Amino acid sequence: GAPSAVPPLPAGCPGRTLRGTVVTAAGAALPGARVYLEGRPPVLLARSDARGRFTASGLCPGPAANLSAHRDGFAAALAPIVTNGSGAAVAHLRLRRLEKPYMVLQPAARVREAGQDVTFCCEASGTPAPHKYYWYHNGTLLEGSAQRSRGRLALRALAPEQAGTYHCKASSEAGAIRSAPAQLTVLAQGQQSCRAEPEPSLVELPSECPQDASGSRYYNVGRCPASPCPGGPAEPSGCGAESGRCCGVRRMELRQVPCAGSALPLKVVAECGCGPCARPRVLVQGRVTAADTGEPLRFGHIFLGGTKVGFTGYQGSFTIEVPPDTQRLVARFVDGQQRLVDAVKVLPFDRRGGAVYQEVKMLRKKEPVELDGGRSNAIPLGEAGGREPVGELLLPAGAFLRPSGEVFNGTVKASVTFVDPRDVATASAASSDLSFADAEGEIVPLRTYGMFAVDFREGDSGAALQAGPVQVRMDAAQVWMPEHLQKMKLWSLNPESGLWEEEGVLRPAGGGRRRREERTFLVGNLEIRERRLFNLDVPEDRRCFVKVRAYSNEKFNPYEQLEGVVVSLINLEPQPGFPSNPRAWGRFDSVVTGPNGACLPAFCDARRPDAYAALVTATLGGEELEAVASSPKLNPGAVGVAQPYLGKLGYRRSDHEDAALKKTAFQINVAKPDPNNVDESNGPVYSYRSLRECEEAPVSANHLRFYRVEVDKYEYNVVPFKESDVTSWTGDYLAWWPNPQEFRACFIKVRLEGPQEYMVRSRNVGGSHPRTRGQLYGLRDSRSVRDPLLDNASGACVEFKCGGMLFDQSLADRTLVSVVPQGSCRRTAVNALLRDYLSRHPPLADNNHTGAFSMLAPLDPLGHNYGIYTVTDQSPRLAKEIAIGRCFAGTSDGFSREMRAGEGTAVTFECRERPPGRESFFQRLLSAPAEALAEIRREMGSSELRRAPPE
Repeated sequence: GAPSAVPPLPAGCPGRTLRGTVVTAAGAALPGARVYLEGRPPVLLARSDARGRFTASGLCPGPAANLSAHRDGFAAALAPIVTNGSGAAVAHLRLRRLEKPYMVLQPAARVREAGQDVTFCCEASGTPAPHKYYWYHNGTLLEGSAQRSRGRLALRALAPEQAGTYHCKASSEAGAIRSAPAQLTVLAQGQQSCRAEPEPSLVELPSECPQDASGSRYYNVGRCPASPCPGGPAEPSGCGAESGRCCGVRRMELRQVPCAGSALPLKVVAECGCGPCARPRVLVQGRVTAADTGEPLRFGHIFLGGTKVGFTGYQGSFTIEVPPDTQRLVARFVDGQQRLVDAVKVLPFDRRGGAVYQEVKMLRKKEPVELDGGRSNAIPLGEAGGREPVGELLLPAGAFLRPSGEVFNGTVKASVTFVDPRDVATASAASSDLSFADAEGEIVPLRTYGMFAVDFREGDSGAALQAGPVQVRMDAAQVWMPEHLQKMKLWSLNPESGLWEEEGVLRPAGGGRRRREERTFLVGNLEIRERRLFNLDVPEDRRCFVKVRAYSNEKFNPYEQLEGVVVSLINLEPQPGFPSNPRAWGRFDSVVTGPNGACLPAFCDARRPDAYAALVTATLGGEELEAVASSPKLNPGAVGVAQPYLGKLGYRRSDHEDAALKKTAFQINVAKPDPNNVDESNGPVYSYRSLRECEEAPVSANHLRFYRVEVDKYEYNVVPFKESDVTSWTGDYLAWWPNPQEFRACFIKVRLEGPQEYMVRSRNVGGSHPRTRGQLYGLRDSRSVRDPLLDNASGACVEFKCGGMLFDQSLADRTLVSVVPQGSCRRTAVNALLRDYLSRHPPLADNNHTGAFSMLAPLDPLGHNYGIYTVTDQSPRLAKEIAIGRCFAGTSDGFSREMRAGEGTAVTFECRERPPGRESFFQRLLSAPAEALAEIRREMGSSELRRAPPE
């Protein structure tokens, strides 16, 4: 409401002059700012010039006089008028760029009994800081919750009808942001939130243990759902994280399961109850590499928000610990040598704990071109690969500025790196997840037509330059969806929130620069100051969700789903008639699978099923999973979607037309389901309002599938544990993994010389710990894999239970490990270093039987020279993946998917076809383990006599 013209000042002190500057947060001159003397009403004194300076004469400021400065796109700022030593009045104002609010603290789910109190908290950041908070219950604004200066909602003496979802909205002059909803459960007094009776949970028994007449090998071991329990009356009701109580295992009991003439021990959950919640660490791990050459980002800087949290390693590897209550993890990777463009990534993670693996690609900066700052210049956007440019950046003469505001007319080195969505290969290297916060504060997706990163520097000194205002022109012929022409805008990326913020609108303007071309351009203006990453985008509200599940093998058993798989979906705009050659990509999303799969957001269209297509991939610990085949014959039962909807989706695996291509992706038309067609009401595509239906859909509903190509392998734990859900861990002396905070995976490499591939079993029994000696921890079966370079040889990487502390962390156990190949096999060699190590670390296991190899597991992490591979990680799955990759390669730092049976082996067996009627040691171990193991067990007595002499 301030006047725009500079009025005459009251003649107070003629001859007195006030001088001052207006600069940005980074200290660069800010021209065109309006400077007022604060008061009622405020008085406009001056406007800042090109160098950010202003003067006002005849002013008699009082001792507490303040100035304010205002400029479009910046938050207003106040500063006092100071009289310096020579009596002159000066004022310096620093304006921060307007930044839309973004959530830094989300409200958390709570469970209470009726009559108890609860407090929900949220906090948003931005410039200026959000000053209003509103709270909503089940989507309805709560009276009296507006204008809260702090995002706290306290509810006293809860009644049952106050249960439901709560979310907050924070607003400032720059915009608004909504929090994620938090669920409040209100129990009747005395009502149990944790039932004592466990839920069913099936584990697979070894192949020789059918449990009923039908030959089923599944046994119900029970589980306790990790649902929250109500806090006690003494529970603090503030904004800190509640320590919380959760449903968990109260009591387990040992069962003896009949199995091929003997009994197999198995611990089952007998009773559930409330106890302290498990607080597993949530991690994102991965590697950062250059998108073009694959070279690692060595010692790159990693930021979360504005905070530096570490560096990448020599091989580009990184580990980020996800702060508690994070909803959206925004990480920025910066190349210290400035050869690569900063990458801002929204990284998916698994809230229930453990690590998710991510490959991060960074774009190489385009080689700079030299421009004459005193002349007007044009830089094309997206001309690589011989394509028509998407548009151009027009820089008028005098557009380049030093931070002081001084125009720079010398030689400019200009690097403009364009991410061209017409090249599908660039999708993985693009920054952020292409989202913005709309006027209501909801996070909404964008559809990109190109991003560009700019870097302007002085030719001689290399000092950074700003530019403004410059013009962005976009060729309207590159926009194939006519409805997008009206909605095209210019955006810049906020590197802290990972959200795009509007810079300006692109409006049609006729005329190409060459007369014979009749072109329409969309034109907008831009100032290039602190922000350096820009985007030509339209908000796209035609959205759906796609349901995807991942399985541990091709049987697609509902209870063999994989959790912690990163499923990624790239939205494509197909070319009519050329489904395998899309016109462009539009955005990408990644979601981590939970116990009920994943729902991926995707653009969709109700009128034209093929308006948008989606390319979907899935990875687990860096390993790509396989999609279901679409040729030579499409099998709806295997794909997971019934006809006729499957036909409308046009499902095609990536090798549909060329069998030589990878099998690890599929493409569908994202046809929005027709609400009047019953065939389309059951997934795999759900309308955007049906997210809950998608997330809670039963496994029998239509869904799309990935699976692991398993080398035959089988795992049995006496104490059941789901590796994809770290919270399912229970402390027990017989637990395979003794420590839920870090998981150590151990593998032994076995070479088998013989005409086929063989199953190899490791049987893992307590070896030296008095509480577990002679008791089974678990079994591991692994089929050997042929070495493509060696005749008649295969290798097996077999997991065994590492030696070390048990769960009470007081005494180590050296597991007694017996490695037994199936078939008629004879041990012919043991790695000399391993044999020497074992003899120097008594007691020695008895190796009288030539059909097996036994050892007391080493306590040291031996390496490939010994044929032993040990990897420690916060995720059990990742530890095993890395160890298997090293074991296949036969090195301590490599990674291979091809077996090298001659490298880094611990023990070698020679296997022949068995004469009929003779039972192998492996078969005897299955049919009569007690007798077969008696030979191995005797070592405990005899080895005491055979201790190695002291050195």
